[in-house]
Amino acid sequence: KETATIIISANNSLDDKLKGLDLGADDYLTKPFHLAELNSRIKAVLRRGKFGGTERLEFNEISIDTRSRTAYINDKAMALTRKEYDLLLFFITNKGRVLSKEIIAEHLWGDHSDMVDNYDFIYVHINNLRKKLTDAGAKYIKTAYGSGYKFMED
Repeated sequence: KETATIIISANNSLDDKLKGLDLGADDYLTKPFHLAELNSRIKAVLRRGKFGGTERLEFNEISIDTRSRTAYINDKAMALTRKEYDLLLFFITNKGRVLSKEIIAEHLWGDHSDMVDNYDFIYVHINNLRKKLTDAGAKYIKTAYGSGYKFMED
């Protein structure tokens, strides 16, 4: 089935978690939990569903192997940090949508994103990723002034 399943349970033993995941659940969350964590897990399951079960995601000359967590431009592996890889994957799966710094921070850092005073660190990660993409001839990260960032073709 293509329907995503998240098990929410008070049973947090390893055996219960493994059984639930082995039976086909996409995630297993134990009580108590924060609603923000549930929200992030739901978003993660929905993002995984966008790949259609394939382990390779393609966008023009960029391809991402989700199993090895490697991104390629014109079949040449890119040297990305973990956050840059996650950011690129997030941008490609949300291409054409304006993503605010808050949404990007929540995606990359989860529940910890609400503890920061400002989101200047997002700019640094986006700038680093943008430079690596631009150096390889891929100019897809656009600034939506006052709103955030958008991943799209010219």
